Amino acid sequence: MPEKEAPEERPRLKTELLAGATTFLSMAYILILYPGVMSKIGLPAGGAMIAAALSAALGTFLMGALAKYPFALAPGVGIVPFFAYSVVTAMKISWQFAMMAVFVEGVIFILLTLTPVREKLFNIIPEPLKIAIGVGIGFFIIFIALQGARLITAGPCLTTLVQFRKDFASSGLCALLALAGTVILVWLCSKRITGALLLGILITWGLGMLCQLAGIYRVDPAAGLFSLYPALNFDACGQAFREFGYLFGQCFDVSKWSSGESALSGMGLLFSINFLVVIFTLLFDDLFNTIGTLAGIASSSGMLDEKGRLPLVRQALLADALATTAGAVMGATTTTTYIESATGVLAGGRTRFTAWTCAGLFLLSVFFAPVFAAVPAFAVAPALIMVGLSMVSQIGRINFADLTEALPCLAVIVFMPFSYNIADGIFIGFILWTAVNLLCGRRDRVNGFIAVLSILFILKYAFL
Repeated sequence: MPEKEAPEERPRLKTELLAGATTFLSMAYILILYPGVMSKIGLPAGGAMIAAALSAALGTFLMGALAKYPFALAPGVGIVPFFAYSVVTAMKISWQFAMMAVFVEGVIFILLTLTPVREKLFNIIPEPLKIAIGVGIGFFIIFIALQGARLITAGPCLTTLVQFRKDFASSGLCALLALAGTVILVWLCSKRITGALLLGILITWGLGMLCQLAGIYRVDPAAGLFSLYPALNFDACGQAFREFGYLFGQCFDVSKWSSGESALSGMGLLFSINFLVVIFTLLFDDLFNTIGTLAGIASSSGMLDEKGRLPLVRQALLADALATTAGAVMGATTTTTYIESATGVLAGGRTRFTAWTCAGLFLLSVFFAPVFAAVPAFAVAPALIMVGLSMVSQIGRINFADLTEALPCLAVIVFMPFSYNIADGIFIGFILWTAVNLLCGRRDRVNGFIAVLSILFILKYAFL
């Protein structure tokens, strides 16, 4: 008789489903952010929302199908404003042509993924830097959570603590709700309650709705305070689908590539300096954001093997590349792996079922976007803080007594949240790793590949 499957090898379906839902709710803000930014450069908001949801659903499904990992993908939150303001607005090119650059970038990524290049880039990262990337992402997640909760706001010294009395009816209340939710979530986790992260999000959201019902929470769209009650508008849904039909395939419409402010037009734009600069920048940012996210989450959650490598990393990178290419056709900017995937991993997600659950919810959000988009950032903040705490706890694995290891690792940890970019933290970390170790005679730590990458990173900052 064949041996029965060991209990620990069976998919823990309930845990995976809850983990996928937790990841989705942590990322649902992209359904608001993406159309809000892209509508400012000419994309219809409803169509842009559907494009973001479908590209996220496709990329996340592919991640589960090809790599079997519980990671989720969506249009990169850092790349969206870069695309809108630094590319389309600053370079005075049409969004259709910029989408063509995203499509070409995706194709290049697919070709690179079919070779050992991207996999080698992941595996070449020194183990201390991989640990530092995880810690840096942890601090980055906490920083994002504190901003989403409005606990940290803009101030005379860049950032400051919210003024609870002065702004109680707006930011102050959101901050208090996030703090209350964090305390509740700590209690839920300490009791090892199944689905604690998801339950924490829902409880915090519920507290907010009670405050709105009591008139304490005041809806003020101009201040970014929207109604916490989900609502359905099927007429708006139909309009969004019509707008999506307009968006689909616009990147291939040569007649719309010129914005009217560029000296070049049509196919000539493909050979312009601006086009090459956009592709190169998107390549660098997407490549190292994805690699950094995979390395950080995998390192902090014990997914790396004994050699510090992530099994099936090529398949994970291929899912990213395919989603980026398909997303550009639909009207979505570069699709990449989200750091919020760590919420699902912390909730116990370890298999493709977590990714597929999240993908299914993104697909469902096409029809019920107002429901999911009503989840406020302050409700998600407690879960993100717990995830950040889990990842930051790995900092003890870094040998701070060895300065040649400590300085580059510290740079990675500090620059990620302060530059608001995972890739920048990796770039600075690599540059310092190479410079410090070569200067101190530790040439065994710097091979030719690392040295070349460091030079490329320096050139990026020098010329871009």
